[in-house]
Amino acid sequence: MNQLDALKQFTTVVADTGDFRQMAAYLPQDATTNPSLILKAVQKPDYSFLLSDTVARYRGRPLDEITDRLLVRFGVEILAIIPGRVSTEVDARLSFDASATVARAERIVELYQAEGIHVDRVLIKVAATWEGIDAAAQLERRGIHTNLTLLFSFCQAVACAQARVQLISPFVGRIYDWYRKSAGAAWVEADNAGSNDPGVKSVQQIYNYYKKFGIATEVMGASFRNTGQVTALAGCDLLTISPDLLATLQASQTPLERALDAKAAGSLELTHVNYDEAGFRYALNEDAMATEKLAEGIRAFCLDSVRLDQLLLAA
Repeated sequence: MNQLDALKQFTTVVADTGDFRQMAAYLPQDATTNPSLILKAVQKPDYSFLLSDTVARYRGRPLDEITDRLLVRFGVEILAIIPGRVSTEVDARLSFDASATVARAERIVELYQAEGIHVDRVLIKVAATWEGIDAAAQLERRGIHTNLTLLFSFCQAVACAQARVQLISPFVGRIYDWYRKSAGAAWVEADNAGSNDPGVKSVQQIYNYYKKFGIATEVMGASFRNTGQVTALAGCDLLTISPDLLATLQASQTPLERALDAKAAGSLELTHVNYDEAGFRYALNEDAMATEKLAEGIRAFCLDSVRLDQLLLAA
């Protein structure tokens, strides 16, 4: 059995790509997209027609509506291939505006429904800012399920649990990147691999906390730099993995064992915590890595959203 098939015994495998034609080879359950992945996809010859066709059909409509229609077009194509859910992201420029995020999310869901897609097959991705988590709580109460992204800290995960969001996406690779860069010449890769990887440890902490206290929110590790990070989280609820790493896992015959276990988490001595807005903001501020990576991630997604706007305007 290859590692990808072995991983599927413990974990729901999700494809992290906008390149939906690659998905069939790996048979993922779900798929995730973001502005950067969609921007990358529409610049490929195989997918450029989706952009030009969407612009031609809706020319004259507001730019943000055309953007959402393009994102939904990709989502519909993806859902024709996978059996599960697709994550579609609200414009990152709304990361600090709860009411605007809710309105945009509701429109995205309406566009999916107009294409015959049931709401349960869509996850709305929102940045895990305080405002994003508040918006997600509102959406969940309205029957729209959410995926809280750009999640780097324990306090973000706790606040998401309090909001009863459907799913969170802790960013393993970006946490790893920050600690490696911070350590500089003192970084020893072998000492920070596998279960010692700082990104892996962050997901382990969140997973164990959720399982210990019976929190229903799903944990989906994301943003992987290597397959060692993936295999160290075997047993996590879900893992969203790029096509390159899916291919590597599929080609490997190295035995794979469960690394995370809900039953084992239940026996751990952990303290239950809660955050109000002030406590959340203070805890996030105290975590330099999470503060920096959250801000950096929002800026990067915003920049790619602007670039996508430019492509739409030029089409």
